[in-house]
Amino acid sequence: MSGFSSKWLALREPLDLAARNREVETAFQRHLPSSSPRLLDLASGAGSTVAALKGRLPADTMWTLTDHDPALIAVARDRWQRQLQGALSLRQIDLAANVEDLPFAEVDAVTTSAFLDLVSEAFLERLVGCVIRAQKPFLASLTYDGRITFAPQASLDNTMRDVLNSDQRLDKGFGPALGPFAAERAIALFKAGGYEVVNGTSDWNVGPSDEGFLEEFLSGWSGVGLKNGISQDDLDGWRLQHLTQMRSGDIRVTIGHIDFAAFPKSKV
Repeated sequence: MSGFSSKWLALREPLDLAARNREVETAFQRHLPSSSPRLLDLASGAGSTVAALKGRLPADTMWTLTDHDPALIAVARDRWQRQLQGALSLRQIDLAANVEDLPFAEVDAVTTSAFLDLVSEAFLERLVGCVIRAQKPFLASLTYDGRITFAPQASLDNTMRDVLNSDQRLDKGFGPALGPFAAERAIALFKAGGYEVVNGTSDWNVGPSDEGFLEEFLSGWSGVGLKNGISQDDLDGWRLQHLTQMRSGDIRVTIGHIDFAAFPKSKV
């Protein structure tokens, strides 16, 4: 699986926390035990799902965090081991190869954040199958859906959006990724498996105060553009235009995401 640095995860986490759809999370919470819920979090990174939910869940919530990257597992351990009153376990695992080995039957619900757009159709079918066979609630937050808008706009914006969306479909370690179509496909799979689904938008709203994030985001995005044949001069001009807008306090960027929660019908 393609990795993400702890620096990037830290830069995006404030935007993630602000974007998450509270109505979807509230619907998910209704399907958890009132005390000592056991949550299995997939592709946990530095533990952003914990950061988002810990204030809304019982203090004795028991978390199992999973990731393929041992460095991120270590970051999550250092970050959460002392803060959580419930139990914390961490598991390094190659989800692409071994997702079926996770203890779906032994937890009360499954969560993930900013993950499903990285996976393939085949992997998503395996994951949804694991959840449905175990008859567990599932919460997927912050799945990218392909929408990006700038205000003010630059002439290259639409081209860059299309390039990014195409790049999102490349193999991220799970086979050809679903990218912007992941949430829609996952919802359809859960519904076909007899689940009820609640969903809503969870867009990043980026402004001038998010300077560190925006600089990193535009830099990485420019690299994608270069790989796809856009000239360095054009990319430099596009990036400089938006950075200048940011520094003058005159920029807003919306990056589209979807949150959804899925539940067995018998528990609704």
